[in-house]
Amino acid sequence: MKREGNIKISSENMMPIIKKWLYSDKDIFLREIVANGVDAITKYKKLVNMGEASENSEEYCVKIYVDKKAKTLTVEDNGLGMTADEVENYITQIAFSGASDFLKKYENAGGEGIIGHFGLGFYSVYMVSENVEIFTKSYKNEPAVHWESDGNATYSIEECDKDSRGTKIVLHISDNEKEFLEENTIKNLVRKYCSFMPYNVYVNYKGDGKDEPLNSTTPLYAKNPKDCSDEEYKKFYTDTFMDYNDPIFWVHLNMDYPFRLKGILYFPKVRNKLELERGKVKLYCNQVFIADNIKEVIPEFLMLLNGVIDCPDIPLNVSRSFLQNDKQVQKISKHITKKVADKLTSLFKTDREKFEQCWEDVANFVKFGCIKDNDFYEKVKDIIIYKDINGKFSNFAELLGKDNQQSADAQDTPKPQTIYYVSDEQQQAQYIKLFKDQELNAILCDNFIDPHFLSYIEYKTPDKLKFVRIDADIDSALKSEDGVEDSVIIDIFKTAVSDDKLTVKTDKLKNTDIPAMIVMDEYMRRYSEMGQLYGMSEGDLNKTIIINTANPIIEQLKNLDLEKQKFAANYVYYLALSSFKKLSVEEQDIFQKNCIELLNNYIK
Repeated sequence: MKREGNIKISSENMMPIIKKWLYSDKDIFLREIVANGVDAITKYKKLVNMGEASENSEEYCVKIYVDKKAKTLTVEDNGLGMTADEVENYITQIAFSGASDFLKKYENAGGEGIIGHFGLGFYSVYMVSENVEIFTKSYKNEPAVHWESDGNATYSIEECDKDSRGTKIVLHISDNEKEFLEENTIKNLVRKYCSFMPYNVYVNYKGDGKDEPLNSTTPLYAKNPKDCSDEEYKKFYTDTFMDYNDPIFWVHLNMDYPFRLKGILYFPKVRNKLELERGKVKLYCNQVFIADNIKEVIPEFLMLLNGVIDCPDIPLNVSRSFLQNDKQVQKISKHITKKVADKLTSLFKTDREKFEQCWEDVANFVKFGCIKDNDFYEKVKDIIIYKDINGKFSNFAELLGKDNQQSADAQDTPKPQTIYYVSDEQQQAQYIKLFKDQELNAILCDNFIDPHFLSYIEYKTPDKLKFVRIDADIDSALKSEDGVEDSVIIDIFKTAVSDDKLTVKTDKLKNTDIPAMIVMDEYMRRYSEMGQLYGMSEGDLNKTIIINTANPIIEQLKNLDLEKQKFAANYVYYLALSSFKKLSVEEQDIFQKNCIELLNNYIK
């Protein structure tokens, strides 16, 4: 007998709420109804295991059919099905009769409070459908049921002729949502949302023995790590992220207590060391896709990785897209961070050579993680390494243990030890040569994140470390002991060089080839760089030129006439400036004219 009923709330109130608050993307409707089908199968299998239901030889699966001509999309499962009373309880009363209370309670809550209170997941289908039918037959051997509603004020429910156990949902797709009648669109959505569902999912199943499921029911992350080969890890990575560059290494998460968590995090090959490329960490719950890069579960710095995490214990709302506030989520996040740190530490200790080989690929990630997460920093601070100007890797403890690292005039004092660094090997080549000649060392810090990271390390270790760029000062080990100030040379350069931001000093360097060097205070330059980061102009900063009185050219400078003194001093200045920084257009023009004049005089 056919029955009819009235829904207690009008659709003009309810449907806008579903569309605006419940889901951020329309296509999630497919995940919801497929996931409901998977849940129905899982429940039925539990009943079979308990002896309360019988099992036959048919394959447990979900089948999706696209009928473009009829404008229908059908999703069918062979789970436990529903009786007429269950349809009214689960489909009608929970969502619809509770909607009035829902509206009153959450009309001003911005949707955040709806989560978990009403069975609204099924009604996501009305975002794309003008009418929906349900054909279902319960395992209890009661008559099959047909339910139908256009999502407005009424529904109908009656017996039907469905023979097989399970539920079939028929969506009559709206005219403005025709994209969901394209087979390729549906297949792509299945791959996106259902790629690891625990039962096979088919699209347009033919039953001819040639049908291939679009998902993998036993994803690699669900296996025990000891049963997985390197080839399987790489294939899973390629298939999941469509990245055909092999990952450098990975972390397999596998735990059952105090919460259930499985997954694999991959460290991808870095394409450009000057940027941090955002990765994609896919979050699943019981093999049902939830979302990418959920910040509550995945710490921000771990989103630079690619990975899959499946955690059945995360508290989800009805739309499966947002997390409720829960301390368990924080514990999960901390555990994931710990496992990544443990993997890095283990590799550093057990295979230092491999660790050094892949350091350039993981360095930015590690440094960014340290800045963002103090717990992570505490776990990995001893494995942070730097390549020095001789090509050798060392961590800070090893660097500080080297006699040639500390300035020659630095004694055993409580002051922080100085570590020199290079930000541009090519631009600072002259300074590097001076260091190598005197067997001094410096580390390479040429990634964009290094200035921030070095400041962070100084903040964390104020009594231990101080970083100075190699061109910020001239170490005393580079100077001769008998060097004295030469006021005549200083006056020559002050007269010749028209730069009111320039301080002129003289010194006697051990290297006699270099006539002059320009240096700039470390912290003045950092302040300028920080300003540039926030959109301020670079400005003309104070800098110092050190005239090397041991250089033959400088020694002869006093013997020249005033015009030649001015020309030579100006030329030496621009020569030093070009070794210090990239010349501006105006500076290049002046230097080029000087070079041409010098060449003309030489030819004459």
